[in-house]
Amino acid sequence: MNKLLIVGTVAFDAIETPFGKTDKILGGAATYIGLASNFFNVDAAVVSVVGEDFPKEYLDLLENKGVNIEGIEIVKGGKTFFWSGKYHNDLNSRDTLVTELNVLADFNPVVPQAYKNSDVVLLGNLHPIVQSGVLNQMSERPKLVVLDTMNFWMDCALPELLDVIKRVDVITINDEEARQLSGEYSLVKAAAKIHTMGPKYVVIKKGEHGALLFHNKEVFFAPALPLEEVFDPTGAGDTFAGGFAGYIAQSENISFSNLKNAIIYGSNLASFCVEKFGTERMENLDKNEVNARLKQFKALTQFEIELEE
Repeated sequence: MNKLLIVGTVAFDAIETPFGKTDKILGGAATYIGLASNFFNVDAAVVSVVGEDFPKEYLDLLENKGVNIEGIEIVKGGKTFFWSGKYHNDLNSRDTLVTELNVLADFNPVVPQAYKNSDVVLLGNLHPIVQSGVLNQMSERPKLVVLDTMNFWMDCALPELLDVIKRVDVITINDEEARQLSGEYSLVKAAAKIHTMGPKYVVIKKGEHGALLFHNKEVFFAPALPLEEVFDPTGAGDTFAGGFAGYIAQSENISFSNLKNAIIYGSNLASFCVEKFGTERMENLDKNEVNARLKQFKALTQFEIELEE
């Protein structure tokens, strides 16, 4: 099996949406990415940090889903990263109520020896210095490096972010972040500008409006599947990234046409993630459901047209 190295947060979340609220539940970018990778034939490992307060049952869940957890450091006496947020009625915008970095404040990632030659590395949303530190530990250049980041790092660590962006093949950001990073309003111009920073591929996520993939002059758009119920968008972007990277790691094909498939696989898994609070839907999802919805995606986007000469 090809190796997928996942770097990101394993955390506690407390979420409020128009449909309800939760107390502290399992969250974190690496958690969602790891659960998504379970649907591909890959050897996935998570590098992260938690405190002594982190329940063993959550670590067991990741292991039972086939995720190697030896890279998750447990800090004795430490408290796990905690985020709390409240979503507005449109579910696209939210207010952060609490952010407690706790053990994440001094996180120094250590890549397990067996994963220093991973085929695909997915750098989840963390400080760019931490992301660079992971790449520095790889024994050989991965076939594909995927980077996720956010506007927070553009505001407070832009030089470090630009340094790590130079070293990656794919960057995944949302439309607002793409505009901020590039200084361009047009997403086509924004992607072109971001290409010059280093990445061969630019993925711009537009939430319920799908995702765009840019490679030089080539563009691909994947819609989001129209859903009857959306309960909680938390983790959808990370689930998307996990599906995207998992598919690439499994298929060993880093071409534009295959990355188009990866976008669809990522969008497909993200459509399940939002149907329940937190990780609940991803924990109980089976491959038959995934395959059935892939057929819906195909029907949604496929058409034949006769062009008059």
